[in-house]
Amino acid sequence: MAPASLLVLLFLATLSPFPNVSAVGVNYGTLGNNLPSPKKVAQLLQSTLIDKVKIYDTNPEILGAFSNTGIDLIVAVENYHVANISTDTSAADEWLTNRVVPFIPATSIVAIAVGNEYLTTDPDHLKPNALIQAMQNLHAVLVQRGLDRKIKVTTPHSMAVLASSFPPSASTFATTLMPVMTSIVGFLADTGAPFMVNAYPYFAYRDNPGMVDLEYALLGNASGVRDPKGYVYSNMLDAQVDAVRSAIIALGFGNRTVEMTISESGWPSKGESGDDAATPENAKTYNTRLIERAQSNKGTPMSPKKNIEIFVFALFNENKKEGGVSERNFGMFNGDGSKVYEVDLSCQFCSSNGGTLGFGEKMSSGVRGPSVWCVAKPHADEKVLQAVLDFCCGPGGVDCREIYESGDCFAPDKLHAHASYAMNVYYQIHGRNYWNCDFKGTGLVTFSDPSKNSRIFPSHFPTSEGVLVLVKTSFIKRVRSGWINP
Repeated sequence: MAPASLLVLLFLATLSPFPNVSAVGVNYGTLGNNLPSPKKVAQLLQSTLIDKVKIYDTNPEILGAFSNTGIDLIVAVENYHVANISTDTSAADEWLTNRVVPFIPATSIVAIAVGNEYLTTDPDHLKPNALIQAMQNLHAVLVQRGLDRKIKVTTPHSMAVLASSFPPSASTFATTLMPVMTSIVGFLADTGAPFMVNAYPYFAYRDNPGMVDLEYALLGNASGVRDPKGYVYSNMLDAQVDAVRSAIIALGFGNRTVEMTISESGWPSKGESGDDAATPENAKTYNTRLIERAQSNKGTPMSPKKNIEIFVFALFNENKKEGGVSERNFGMFNGDGSKVYEVDLSCQFCSSNGGTLGFGEKMSSGVRGPSVWCVAKPHADEKVLQAVLDFCCGPGGVDCREIYESGDCFAPDKLHAHASYAMNVYYQIHGRNYWNCDFKGTGLVTFSDPSKNSRIFPSHFPTSEGVLVLVKTSFIKRVRSGWINP
């Protein structure tokens, strides 16, 4: 029998992307001695609009806690591990085998961040070429395992990689970093991974309050800052992103696609004495606008049609983090789960049943995030559907007992109905990514409840001791009512 990874590649060979449903990413740091357990965090985040979480290591407790939640994770290679992974692919394979492989596919890991601000953290002692070599080695291992389409390899940069950031259209990378940045951007363009940048208007305002307008830094509709090439910026974050775009173009990649991700951005609620910018009011204003920005599907003046993925920094205040007071107070939540300030993370697509818990958001009754379903296309080729069904109920990990002859969802005994059942279960438990509902072009994602009555077709499948729990038997009623064409 062919290995599962090979079968996955076979069925996901043809991708059919669907329209984006914008949500919000968040950075989950753990440098505190008063933080809730990862299991509690994962449970609570399922009832919010947060659908992606970025962590700074491969904490096994966190990776286990987020299994089967429908929330995507970005894990990280710590800076001190980069040199070792850069030596050869066997070192990279060992890291991946020990840190990542045991948790997939139950935990939806979609990217590996190699280092964090590696090139600017300790430039006197870190070797720039080690970063790109480590990225290349990890990608090579992912290719060997058939995981490179699911898990991308990238690295977050600080704005300090730029020689200057204003005007945005004239920005370039620092001269000393040009060679390595050329290699990194080329790697990202070749592999389809995003360029990650940690962008903080707060620091720019804090260090130059007399020169930077506060509303401009707080993502407000400022009067506008004009770039010599005609671009008009109403907030500093867009200008920072476009400065990075310009630097990438200046390297000669203007004709290549390199997506942008804001891997960190936030505002502290408390700072050192005399820091008038770090207040709960300003933090609330910035992060509220940042969340709205993340959901807007809007680009920047330089690239208005290119949506930017955004990760808010941070989920919690971290009382053991090194640095000044502000470094420990970027969180939207305190360690006990209470809000530092009022911030709306409610999800209009999430179930609102149940009470409030921890973060103050309404707990979901089992359905997380934008409710989406995966079903077989009405006129899909039956030979392909049969192969899809065999895969899902075999190496795909779906418990198909309910569509066996003795199961509650066996009737009607139609291939299309059985395939739709198995495809949707696979889609839910392996992560709601478009490639998990492609099935060689036979899958179809819908964002509205496909039921024609008041019942909800399941979009979340809890597990018990690793075994899929009974799926709602009303599925067969959906088939009979006509929304699936068996």
